[in-house]
Amino acid sequence: MKASSMNTHMGNISIDNEVIAQYAGSVANECFGIVGMAGINMKDGVFRLLKKESMTRGINVSLTPNGKLVIDFHVIVSYGVNIPAVCDNLIDSVKYKVEEFTGLEIEKINIYVEGVKVID
Repeated sequence: MKASSMNTHMGNISIDNEVIAQYAGSVANECFGIVGMAGINMKDGVFRLLKKESMTRGINVSLTPNGKLVIDFHVIVSYGVNIPAVCDNLIDSVKYKVEEFTGLEIEKINIYVEGVKVID
């Protein structure tokens, strides 16, 4: 399904998964320790840092049969950070802000740390 939808007393609301991915990506980029989203070159199996314009390629949003969201993040973190603490912060921030933004409940957030980058 390409869009998440809900019924209200006024009618049906449909939110494209790309919109949710863009919002989740902007929330993720505000989190301490997250350098950006990771894109994979399927041919070489190499991950690279995505530019801000294409950050949704590192995020996958899907809808479960019971109408809840599942969000997968492929991220690159800063060198020297506590990865579990950064991931917990990312999960808390994204869960709160995306649920508030969309009105949909998040069932699961999966984070795949694809690389580490030294920040100057």
